[in-house]
Amino acid sequence: MKTNLPIKKYFPTVGPIAYGCMGLGGQGPHILEADVLQAHKIIDCALESNIQFFDHADIYRDGRAEQVFGRVLSERPDLRPNMVIQSKCGIRKKSGEHVGRYDFSREWVKHSVDGILSRLNIEYLDVLMLHRPDPLMQVEELAEQISNLKNQGKINYIAVSNMNLHQISFLQAALDMPIISNQIEMSLAKLDWLDDGVMVGSQGNHLVDFVSGTLEYCQQHEIQLQAWGSMAKGQFSEQGLYSGELRVRKTTELVKALANKYQVSTEAIVLAFLLRHPARVQPVIGTTHEKRLTNAIQAIDVCLERHDWYDLYVTSRGNPLP
Repeated sequence: MKTNLPIKKYFPTVGPIAYGCMGLGGQGPHILEADVLQAHKIIDCALESNIQFFDHADIYRDGRAEQVFGRVLSERPDLRPNMVIQSKCGIRKKSGEHVGRYDFSREWVKHSVDGILSRLNIEYLDVLMLHRPDPLMQVEELAEQISNLKNQGKINYIAVSNMNLHQISFLQAALDMPIISNQIEMSLAKLDWLDDGVMVGSQGNHLVDFVSGTLEYCQQHEIQLQAWGSMAKGQFSEQGLYSGELRVRKTTELVKALANKYQVSTEAIVLAFLLRHPARVQPVIGTTHEKRLTNAIQAIDVCLERHDWYDLYVTSRGNPLP
C-alpha cells in the first residue's frame, strides 16, 4: 500500500519497507567469506527492491552484522549514497560479573557511536536510534551528547526504540533536534498496539501490553513508527498450519486464502496488514533469504479491503471484538 511516510520528510527517497540487518554476519565468532557473499547478495536484493533504509544495532551478532555490512561498503563504496543507515546503541551485554544492562551515559553513547562508525566503515550515521530506555538516563547529559555527535558530523538524526509516549515526550523536551522515529514490536501476531484502542472501556483492558496513546502520539507528532518483528517470526507461513494453537492455524489459513485473492505471497499479506493501518507503519524485515525478501516487497502493492483487514485482526487475536 503506497503512502507518504513521516520519515520521508527527512529521507524523501526511502520506500515503505526497511531492511533489518540483525541476521547478517554469520553464526560466529568470526566472519567467513560465505557471510560476506550473503551480505552482498541480500543488500543487492534490497536495493533492487527499492529498499534503501538499512537498520542495524551495535549488539547484532556481537557487532558482526555491522562489520560484514562495512566489509561490503569497503568493497563497493558506490553503494553508500543510495542508502539510509540507522544503528542503535544503549544495550550493554553481560560482562564478567556484571549483568546485561542499558546505558545512555555520555561516555557509553560516544563509545558506541565511534564503534558503530568503525565497524560500518562509514563517516556518519544517517540515524542514531536509542535501543531501549535506560532507567538511569540523565536526560540533559544525553541530550548534550547527542547534540555533540550531531555537531561533530557523526550523526544526522536521532530516533528511539521501545519507548512510550511519555518517555519520548520527556526526551524530546531536552533535545535540540526532533525525534524522527520510534521502533516497536508490531505484527499480525503482536496485536497490543491495536488492542489498546479497541479495549477502551472493556473488561480486560488492563491486560493489554501497550502504553495507551503511544500510537496516536507518534501520528500526531509525525514520528515514524517502525515495526520490528513485522513478519511475526514466520508463524503464519506454511508451518503455521501445524501449530498447536487454533488461532494460529486459522490465521495461517486466512493468510493463504487472501494471498490467493490478491495474487501475492503470504509474506506480503502479513506485511500488508501493517501497511493498511493509517499510522503509516514502516515494517522492518530481517530475512537473509532473497526469495522471502522479494515476496515481502509485494505488500507495497496491496491495499487490504476493510473486511479482510478485520478478518485478519480478529482471527489472530483469537477473540471477537468487544
